[in-house]
Amino acid sequence: MDVRLSQCFIAVDDHDKALAFYCDVLGLEVRNDVGFEGMRWVTVGSPAQPGVEIVLEPPAANPDASPADRQAMAELLAKGLLRGVIFSTDDCDALFARVEASGAEVLQEPTDQPYGVRDCAFRDPAGNMLRFNQPRTAGR
Repeated sequence: MDVRLSQCFIAVDDHDKALAFYCDVLGLEVRNDVGFEGMRWVTVGSPAQPGVEIVLEPPAANPDASPADRQAMAELLAKGLLRGVIFSTDDCDALFARVEASGAEVLQEPTDQPYGVRDCAFRDPAGNMLRFNQPRTAGR
């Protein structure tokens, strides 16, 4: 049996700002941007991973969520308390420079971690924490 990741979700409060960041800054491509049941279904992905998409969704996209639940999710997103994702890169330092130049909030500059990666962290425009790691090579 073959099981693979197909989609993951990142909560965003503004699709246009999210697309500018994920596509223009990170270099991901838009896979879908369509209206769906009164909402906007937006997916992006890396050209190097055609089978994996990131769904950029409102923080309370569940139609069964109560107004109080929607408000709570929006508040958690605004505080940056929702889970983020970890991306891999072949050049953590170059990626850091590009993302920092975009004005994104820096959470951690490139650092060699004891668990074998060099990584850095930012917040996206909605406040999600994004980490970028690069496997360390011998001698680094």
